[in-house]
Amino acid sequence: MTDIVYIRGLQAEAVIGVYDWERSIRQTLILDLELASDNRAAAATDAIEDAVDYDAISGRILGYVGDSEFQLIETLAERIAELLQREFGVTWLRLQLAKPGAVKAADSVGVIIERGSRS
Repeated sequence: MTDIVYIRGLQAEAVIGVYDWERSIRQTLILDLELASDNRAAAATDAIEDAVDYDAISGRILGYVGDSEFQLIETLAERIAELLQREFGVTWLRLQLAKPGAVKAADSVGVIIERGSRS
């Protein structure tokens, strides 16, 4: 059994893009995350130490994205996934990274990646 902890609509500011004008501004990115978890221990103890700490994860992502200066959102998404697996022991994740306003005729564009194993 795999439970999922999610974070939706996390807004982060970053230098991102391939065009010269994008390299001199900060743009808002929106992240949606699903993280594999076994919530039974946290439910039994009611202790944050036994839970996926979505506040700590959100803070770490915001700091990392804020310090990043990648050209591609594909690169940023991959690095965030690696960070979550390495630092928080996340075994499986699904990450959607959106760049609103990147294409004039679309609300947003972005990537969705899945990494790891759900079981």
